[in-house]
Amino acid sequence: MTAAPDHALDADVSADVEALYRDGITARRGAFAPEWADRLGEDIDAAFEEALSRPGGAVGRGPNRYYVEIHPEQIRDFVGLVDHPWVRSLCTAVLGPDYRIVELGFDVPLAGAVNQPWHRDFPMPEETRAERRLTSLAFNVTTVDTEEDMGPFEIAPGTQWDDSPDFEHGMFPPKSHYPRYEELAVRKYPRRGDISARSALTIHRGTANRSTRSRPVLVLGVDGPEANNDERHDMAVTRAYWETLPQRVRDHLHCPVVEELSPITQKHTIEGLVMGDA
Repeated sequence: MTAAPDHALDADVSADVEALYRDGITARRGAFAPEWADRLGEDIDAAFEEALSRPGGAVGRGPNRYYVEIHPEQIRDFVGLVDHPWVRSLCTAVLGPDYRIVELGFDVPLAGAVNQPWHRDFPMPEETRAERRLTSLAFNVTTVDTEEDMGPFEIAPGTQWDDSPDFEHGMFPPKSHYPRYEELAVRKYPRRGDISARSALTIHRGTANRSTRSRPVLVLGVDGPEANNDERHDMAVTRAYWETLPQRVRDHLHCPVVEELSPITQKHTIEGLVMGDA
């Protein structure tokens, strides 16, 4: 049997591209089986326990909220994630055929996490400001079925274009802008197997987790050729793992190939975000 051509694995993402440019976020429900998300949750739990056991393994994002960057080999089906037709097709449509996978990590809002300040994840690139063009995407995959009391992700659609000299560090709007974001705000309740994609420029926040459960979310960061978010990350793969990857994945995985992995000391901080609730 001959292999299917690459284009046979593509997905129609035209509506998703439109949604990204209009709202700053889109999603594919049921992209993976719930059991796939459960396995991912096991991998994240193991990586989180390891990260908390050493200095610099996890970075705080406010009270009871952490971010951990990991290597692809720390999840069992990295290929299934990055080579999913919807993921590949959306990256190509928005960022072009030379997109680069630059970040793999996860956020964990634990019980007791508080509201974050409204923010974007990095300052607006000049290409976005001058040309109204998105140069990166952030994919999120939940490992739990999100309920109202678990601190759902909240986003203000359309605010990826907001540009003001009043934004602290280029990322934090002043509190005088909050009423608009609260009026626009939409809370997201993804289920196991869902995946979303957004511009990290769209103003958003994690909300207070009033439950007794954590809400881990995988983060996959992808750049277009002109973006430089890889400078913020230390993802690597071993040579043995690299040799198992399909060429279609290698073409987009721009990270060091090493003989042995080193634990990542976190540097993916968002200036000011550890200061507490809004």
